[in-house]
Amino acid sequence: MTDTQSTPEGGPENGPWYRQRGKVIALAVVALVAIGAIGLIAYNELKRPADVSNPDVPFEAPIAKPKPVPEDKTVNWTTFRLNPQRTGYLPVTGIHPPFKRVWKYGDQPLLEFPPIVVDGRLYFVDNDGHARALNADTGREIWHRRIASLNASTPTYSKGRLYIVNLEPGHVLSLNAKNGRKIWEKGLPCRSESSPVVVRNRVYFGCENGVLYALNARNGKDIWETSVAGAIKGAPAYVDGTLYVGDYGGVVTAVRAKSGATLWQSDGLGTSFGRAGAFYSTPAVAYGRVYLGSNDGRVYSFDADTGELAWTHSTGGWVYSGPTVAQVPGTPPTVYIGSFDGNVYALDAKSGETRWTFPMEGRVIGSLSVIGRTVYAATFDGTTTYGLSAKSGREVFEFHTGAYMPAVSDGEKLYLVGYSSIHALLPITPKQARAERRAKDARKAARQKARRQAKQAGNGANGN
Repeated sequence: MTDTQSTPEGGPENGPWYRQRGKVIALAVVALVAIGAIGLIAYNELKRPADVSNPDVPFEAPIAKPKPVPEDKTVNWTTFRLNPQRTGYLPVTGIHPPFKRVWKYGDQPLLEFPPIVVDGRLYFVDNDGHARALNADTGREIWHRRIASLNASTPTYSKGRLYIVNLEPGHVLSLNAKNGRKIWEKGLPCRSESSPVVVRNRVYFGCENGVLYALNARNGKDIWETSVAGAIKGAPAYVDGTLYVGDYGGVVTAVRAKSGATLWQSDGLGTSFGRAGAFYSTPAVAYGRVYLGSNDGRVYSFDADTGELAWTHSTGGWVYSGPTVAQVPGTPPTVYIGSFDGNVYALDAKSGETRWTFPMEGRVIGSLSVIGRTVYAATFDGTTTYGLSAKSGREVFEFHTGAYMPAVSDGEKLYLVGYSSIHALLPITPKQARAERRAKDARKAARQKARRQAKQAGNGANGN
């Protein structure tokens, strides 16, 4: 019998396991590898999802270029973003810089959403809930009516009537466009800033309670209600019997306009740690695709028939802006959109690849407009409106006020929306622009001279 005894902790020569340096290091390495693997798996699961590019999703290339509006014709801009598809593109030839301002309206209160222009009148609702009609030639007010205490939407015109939704109180109503008299009003269980679309005597709009509504345009009676995944902020787009809308649950939904039946729903990619994005942006539908921006910082393109995701394009900030989709002469089909990162993006509508970007030196919150060959965008910081070449992104125009949705047109004038004002701008030739500048400089010099003379006269009187 030997003098040594074995123990449960280890052999007699080696001692307890926790005193064996090699084994401790090996166990530590194994633990670190396991922790690293778990961390890598968690990171891959929780990191911001990568952008998507799916070239197999169908793209309906335009067969013919859009016909421009003749210079001697005017057009009606009857709803938010121009048309039910919400494309925001007016193919005119005569609306381009330089401009001469022919009238100005307002300076208070806030104008967050742009007017519409119909048959020589502008219709809009200011942030304090005053609905107004202006003469498009003079800017003079034709009528006004207080319809709410808080509004953030654009009216829609159809068959002599205006259709408007309000935030406070939450309701939808119809006014006689001629005189502003109320035709009907319907209370809602929620606030709404979802500018209506009117098609075949039906009014469609969304609400912050996550419901898409269809009402009878003649009397406001309910036709159907369809719930989606979250609050609806943007306006619904309509194409060929289908409505498209994004929501604050981060979901895009296609709904059959006749019945309210849901055709498809598609999720956004969201942000890191599995957080869903939110769609504030109003969708635009063109080329068989649905385009819109998200608060996850991306621009999206979905197949309009199936909801399959075609591509996403990341920006450096939230994308509140609604996309404008256009094929301006000399360019491919393009999505023009702004971001909180302070840039305007021109993206290939089929692939999502960047055509150009323009640094705006301030957040771009509102939707853009493409009128003729110029892209109009405004900055929330600095409240300036810029006009950019749709082809190159080069700056061709700048105006001292802006902020939200910058411009609409009737094919004769450009109506530029400032922070709390509307300016009617008439295109002029470069020669006329030079003459205008000279006249302006002469008027300024005359005012300065008059002030100097008045000051000298005052000094002389004081000396006596």
